[in-house]
Amino acid sequence: MVDNVLQHPSARRIKVRCCIVGGGPAGMMLGYLLGRAGIDVVVLEKHADFFRDFRGDTVHPSTLQVMDELGLIDGFLKLPHQQLQKLNGMFGGAKVRIADLSRLDAKYPFIALMPQWDFLNFLRESGKRFASLQVLMSTEATDLIRNGEAVTGVRAKTPEGALDIEADLTIACDGRHSTVRECAGLAVEEIGAPMDVLWFRIGRRPDENENLFARVEPGKMMVTFNRGDYWQCAYVIAKGQYDAVKARGLAALLDDVVRIAPILKSGISEVKSWDDVKLLTVAINRLKRWTLPGLLCIGDAAHAMSPVGGVGVNLAVQDAVATANLLAAKLAGGCPTEDELDAVRRRREFPMKMTQAMQVIVQNRIISSALGPANQPLKIPFAVRLITAVPWLQGITARFVGIGVRPEHVQSPALA
Repeated sequence: MVDNVLQHPSARRIKVRCCIVGGGPAGMMLGYLLGRAGIDVVVLEKHADFFRDFRGDTVHPSTLQVMDELGLIDGFLKLPHQQLQKLNGMFGGAKVRIADLSRLDAKYPFIALMPQWDFLNFLRESGKRFASLQVLMSTEATDLIRNGEAVTGVRAKTPEGALDIEADLTIACDGRHSTVRECAGLAVEEIGAPMDVLWFRIGRRPDENENLFARVEPGKMMVTFNRGDYWQCAYVIAKGQYDAVKARGLAALLDDVVRIAPILKSGISEVKSWDDVKLLTVAINRLKRWTLPGLLCIGDAAHAMSPVGGVGVNLAVQDAVATANLLAAKLAGGCPTEDELDAVRRRREFPMKMTQAMQVIVQNRIISSALGPANQPLKIPFAVRLITAVPWLQGITARFVGIGVRPEHVQSPALA
């Protein structure tokens, strides 16, 4: 831990009111909101661009509403995307409907399927009109700068060498493997998940229009999204079984994929090697304490979400909106007190815990049983049968997935 920035005379230095570490959904949205409020803010992104093999690509109605409140929605929806309203599945050969977003009382009652790099690039380009906002690419936070117990900034590495960012407030938005969180010594409570995910693309022909997104068979489960010219596929495996799946061989995996989803047969040859298959290690965890003096963690740095419901991006955006609502005006005068920083946790902890609790229920009652022995009969859970049979219940599940618990609305100040 760097005790004082002045101990490193060889490093370049900048001074800002707020340093945000991580250019994901939480970091870029918060940077935009603070720049909009006239706060001197810098966002550090360790990569040279936003392109990643795995990033959540689902932009839910709650996030679309935020984009609308910021006056960005028209330009945003001009970006290439697909719209998803009805979440249909096949459970052991029986069709089920899990949610129907058309039943939502929302301005944008659909999920926009869009590459996350397009979302992040859009926020970066939109934020360029704010003179107080800087986004530094290829800038990786490596340590915290402290003055006694207080965090006073971040040490980073760049292609040009070391950079010290002195900041009144540092905000960790650097994901579930947060460097900032580790440097701060904040303890993580692990909730656990019974599965991991193999993530890959399969080519799609224009006449392939199947609208199933989830397929469950005895011992197997897969999720597919229609992304225009390809299918985005998530093949669910039991936790820690990647090496065993890999040992069976790629051909065996692809045979299983085609058996579960025959529509993928025409494009399956595009998966040529294990390099085309990415392992997503699933985790659910959370911090008990989100703050130190001069430091706040939000998004995945504060609470890693399961991919169940695809809500991680949207929880991160909600955290960013709440943070700006609670802290932007206070930041204009300096660093908020730790109690004022902790107001973000007090605001966001309940919706986070409720969402994680529902994800654990789905994991334990549906996914764990689906990943059991392949020779056991697969029973459709009563709740799934009930939701399928009673259409108005599909609006309730749609609200939980699409809007979430305690949605946030933009209330932070904006420069005229």
